[in-house]
Amino acid sequence: MMQVEDEVRKTYSEGAARVVEALCCPVTYDTALLEKLPREIIERDYGCGDPSRYVRSGDVVLDLGSGGGKICYMAAQLVGPHGRVIGVDMNDDMLALARRHQAEMAQVLGGDRVVFRKGRIQDLALDQEEVARYLAAHPVTDAVSAEAFQRWEQRQRQEHPMIPDASVDLVISNCVLNLVDDAQKGALLAGIFRVLKPGGRVAISDIVSDRTVPAHLKEDPELWSGCISGAFQEAEFVRAFQEAGLVGVCFDKWEPTPWRTVAGVAFRSVTLTAVKPLTAVKPLPAVKSPGMESGESDSWVVMQRGPFPVVEDESGTRYPAGERVTVTREVFERLGLEPFAPWFIRMAPDGRAPEPCGCGPRGCC
Repeated sequence: MMQVEDEVRKTYSEGAARVVEALCCPVTYDTALLEKLPREIIERDYGCGDPSRYVRSGDVVLDLGSGGGKICYMAAQLVGPHGRVIGVDMNDDMLALARRHQAEMAQVLGGDRVVFRKGRIQDLALDQEEVARYLAAHPVTDAVSAEAFQRWEQRQRQEHPMIPDASVDLVISNCVLNLVDDAQKGALLAGIFRVLKPGGRVAISDIVSDRTVPAHLKEDPELWSGCISGAFQEAEFVRAFQEAGLVGVCFDKWEPTPWRTVAGVAFRSVTLTAVKPLTAVKPLPAVKSPGMESGESDSWVVMQRGPFPVVEDESGTRYPAGERVTVTREVFERLGLEPFAPWFIRMAPDGRAPEPCGCGPRGCC
């Protein structure tokens, strides 16, 4: 059986040594952010979108599959002196490329805001460099030492996770989730949810397919490392993030022209955004507000503007067009942010109707 991780590591080690054009889609980046980056990092970056657009000042940003560090060093310019950026990658050659310029970039940025960690993006609790140090000091030679290693791994994940729980404001990734074996994608999404702070966001640029990738394509090692075989089907991509517990999941960008079509399956670049709720999402019945007939209310109330006859959120709450619906304070605040804000009128208990904040991708709230 094909070992996906081995094939991906081999391909991207080659991509760290020389430019491999076939590994990326055409992407337009902010040239002002690129000006400060070393040329070899720019040339040896392989992506399909620009998740740096979603970075806000002061953010703690986690880049999954950070490669040569291009997006990390772009994000570091946007987080400012009070933010920081963590890049996670499993490929030694890509990590070496990113770290080679770390001191230089710290000087350019006026501070060392970026750190690169060796780890699997589907296992954000275990630092693989710590694993290597442990095994060098305690080689696994028999069943007893193997059990000791397993106990050490468990303690590391619980007591010293590579990325701690609820420590990240924004998780980004650029054309990497499709490189993870299908059997491990659930663990990947659970890890993203774990490390996000309540209210934290995701911005994932990746390749999706218009229909399920057939089995014969999944057995092709070149197509796996070429961002094809492991692509999510587009509806499954959205559903996977919803099932992981995230809300407001949407395609902020969806390229109308496919990047490639293979065996009749169209593959295109998208950027998916979502938010971790402040508390667990629970069903909230859609009910009319007290005092609605008299125009008075002592509740947090929202109204869907239309044109949709009715919309439903992750908790099962329904918002018929033009009807006032009582919600929790958290939902009230969430519906005032992108991507929800343009579709809702909000009425607070004190009678004020705050205007949508109008946040773009970089946010303002």
